[in-house]
Amino acid sequence: MAWLKRLVGAALVLGCAGAAAGWPLSAPVRLDAAALTQLGPGDAAKGKRIFYAGGCTSCHAKPGSQGDARLQLVGGLELKTPFGTFVPPNISQDPKDGIGGWSVEDLANAMLKGVSPSGEHFYPAFPYASYARMKPSDIADLYAYLKTLPAVAGKAPGNSLAFPFTIRRGIGLWKLLYLSNQPVIPLPDGTPDPVVAGRYLVEGPGHCGECHTPRDFAGGIKKGEWLAGAVAAEGSGVVSNITSGEGGIGRWSAADIANYLETGFTPDFDSVGGTMVDVQRNMAQLTPEDRAAIAAYLKAVPPHPNGYPARKKTVN
Repeated sequence: MAWLKRLVGAALVLGCAGAAAGWPLSAPVRLDAAALTQLGPGDAAKGKRIFYAGGCTSCHAKPGSQGDARLQLVGGLELKTPFGTFVPPNISQDPKDGIGGWSVEDLANAMLKGVSPSGEHFYPAFPYASYARMKPSDIADLYAYLKTLPAVAGKAPGNSLAFPFTIRRGIGLWKLLYLSNQPVIPLPDGTPDPVVAGRYLVEGPGHCGECHTPRDFAGGIKKGEWLAGAVAAEGSGVVSNITSGEGGIGRWSAADIANYLETGFTPDFDSVGGTMVDVQRNMAQLTPEDRAAIAAYLKAVPPHPNGYPARKKTVN
């Protein structure tokens, strides 16, 4: 059985060599000095817009909270996925249990690079793969707005993950494949300003593709099927195709889309349901111009057939 020993030995050598090579490649990467200079002083009034465009309350408000209580960003929602259960943390201004002790640079590195103040990778259940397309100045504005919100004590429970997903360092390799600040959909010169503005809101802070786009085996978004709908990360439902392709929203006008985001009613007078309820509630806080821009962009996205197997649709 000498050949078996040699084979095992070779596998061990290759495994160690691969681990050694992957270690520096998987290291957390923070923003460089040039990006940090773009943060600026921050404007809380502008940051409120980014807060609702980013849907911060959807994951970080206490589950079941209503009204002003949704601004108590204590976390605790359980996101049950094939990779395990992720629990969004407390991002209130509590300096011990929340992010009250974070600097604006800390927030920027978290949202644009997925790196914690302690230098660890965040799991991409935190949608920094979309936030990476945001302007640093918008992060500074958001930081200023978050500073106006209450501090709430209490840590959210930790994530519940199985090996190998407990190894955060491996996320660095995932980032090499999927983390980019480049737009998903290229737009030609002369594209109307509302479409460009809508692309920023949808692809960046709105992170619409995180739910509405199919994912590959590693959990990365299939950009070739952008916004085509997907199997829901939780449960057995699906998330809608929001392109103009078959099964999508091609018969909706831009005005229909903007009205849905404001009121929660479809052109057929059906009402928003499922996890989209929170999203629509956030979109209603934006300006009419922002909702019109989102609608204009969605009408410009290339059409795709549904990005999920045929089944009864249970998530709007």
